[in-house]
Amino acid sequence: VQLQASGGGLVQTGGSLRLSCAASGSTFSSYAMGWYRQVPGKQRELVASIDIDGSTTSSDSVKGRFTISRDNAKSTVYLQMNSLKPEDTAVYHCRAALVALGWDYWGQGTLVTVSS
Repeated sequence: VQLQASGGGLVQTGGSLRLSCAASGSTFSSYAMGWYRQVPGKQRELVASIDIDGSTTSSDSVKGRFTISRDNAKSTVYLQMNSLKPEDTAVYHCRAALVALGWDYWGQGTLVTVSS
């Protein structure tokens, strides 16, 4: 699976962005998908995930502001980010996992910068 993330950029506090992660190379619908973010000097953290049945989880820091979704017909996972805060500034990576087979793939990341 190859993952291509896009949609990052510079936005003011309170603004919105939508990240996209397009997958190619295998059966997208079989993969659990996730968005992670990383700030230099800190560990990568889970932002939100969506399973093959559409069930979702998200971190407490983004609950009520970020929404993950997937479109299996387009082999794409999205992260809608609203009410952005400066602490959301990070490189956002998407991940595809097929847990039963131990397959795990990461995209290259897209930078989100939220100005105060």
